[in-house]
Amino acid sequence: MSLIPAKPVLVADEEASKRPSREQALEAVRTLIAWAGDNPDRPGLVDTPKRVVDAYGEWFDGYEADAAKELSRTFEDVTGYDDMVILRDIEVESHCEHHMAPFLGKAYVAYLPGEKVVGISKLARVVEIFARRLQNQETLTNDIIDAIESHLQPRGVAVMLDAEHQCMTTRGVHHRHVSTITTRFTGAFKDDPALMDRFLKLAKA
Repeated sequence: MSLIPAKPVLVADEEASKRPSREQALEAVRTLIAWAGDNPDRPGLVDTPKRVVDAYGEWFDGYEADAAKELSRTFEDVTGYDDMVILRDIEVESHCEHHMAPFLGKAYVAYLPGEKVVGISKLARVVEIFARRLQNQETLTNDIIDAIESHLQPRGVAVMLDAEHQCMTTRGVHHRHVSTITTRFTGAFKDDPALMDRFLKLAKA
């Protein structure tokens, strides 16, 4: 399994040897339920560990996916098109690495094709793969842009994420409806303020 090393990850053999078993994961959930002050064996909670572990398997399946593979099938015939390709409103469902609380929002991704273009669904899939890992929003922004840069060699990439973090809305300061925006630009988007501005206007149009 080949993963883009946006941050340190275990190689396949090490990951397999160190990953806890499903039963260990179930027991960990039972422990947390008991620590919270409830009885993991009462009827309403007896099946909760299974549901939580199954949910984690879905929420964090980005560790099992390979963004490089998604971007490996490219096309060279774009009939002279040389302007940006932009995807707006890509759903982001991720979890912060500090509290394992969800952060939910939208991603806006654009690139200026060089010699290769990729199917637009693959760009959305790259966002999904990295979102389904523990991280912070800044890292997610970098992961997405680095993958596109590395595998498409475009003339420039622009990424903006706009998300609400439940570690801020449901705990701590308890401020709701506060969104966090992160951006990063490379190549022509970084060098040309007019192009950067056009991306931002199109993203939020």
